[in-house]
Amino acid sequence: LWLKSTGQALWVVVDGAYAKAPFLKPLIALGVTVVSRLRKDAALYSLPEPRRPDQRGRPRLYGRQRLDLAKRAGQKRGWQRGVFDLYGKPTAKVYKTFLATWRPAGGLIRVVLVKETRGWVAFFCTNPDASVADVLEAVADRFSLETAFRDVKEVVGAGQQQVRFIGANIGAFHLCLWTYTMTEAWAWNRADAELAERSASPWDDANRRPSHADKRRAWRRQLLGEEITTLLRAGPTETEIDAAVQRFLQWAA
Repeated sequence: LWLKSTGQALWVVVDGAYAKAPFLKPLIALGVTVVSRLRKDAALYSLPEPRRPDQRGRPRLYGRQRLDLAKRAGQKRGWQRGVFDLYGKPTAKVYKTFLATWRPAGGLIRVVLVKETRGWVAFFCTNPDASVADVLEAVADRFSLETAFRDVKEVVGAGQQQVRFIGANIGAFHLCLWTYTMTEAWAWNRADAELAERSASPWDDANRRPSHADKRRAWRRQLLGEEITTLLRAGPTETEIDAAVQRFLQWAA
């Protein structure tokens, strides 16, 4: 009810593991559009034949002809080339799209096949009127979220805290999310050259966009520089020097 009351189109992009009837049909009933990967052996069918004016009974939801994704991908005809806004830049893709019916979705879906360097991949959208750009851009946006959660776990360290109680786990995870958010906010308007220091790794791609780990290291360098500048001012006390040394050792560890 809440989803319907918003009056806005809601799209959900999920992993292929969720592309099943118990997940898809309730969302479709709420008017939600779902985009996901499609298994290469998915049991797709053609569109139902048009009804005759005098035909009785309920209209068919599925066609009679079974569609083979591998055969569709192997056919040379039907492939097109387009440029889409993916991952923040124009990206050329070779694709093929068509409509099909699929039982887990309860009827009509939009299928998009994309040629990649390692072969073809298939996506589907429960809104048959969706364009190829809508589908591919939604998939690319989901990848950005996956990258963010990966960085929260691998770079920030979410899930590594040695805590027992659920409240402590929730608090630790929130702290990791805030740490990630503050780092991204600090780096938001800074130049790539300021964030990515790759002089020690000449084999790395100099034009690669700074990762969250790059931004985190850049902020650490700035904080360390501010600590050293403060320490070098005239007249630091022995207590201040000792405290600064302890902080430096903690960062180094």
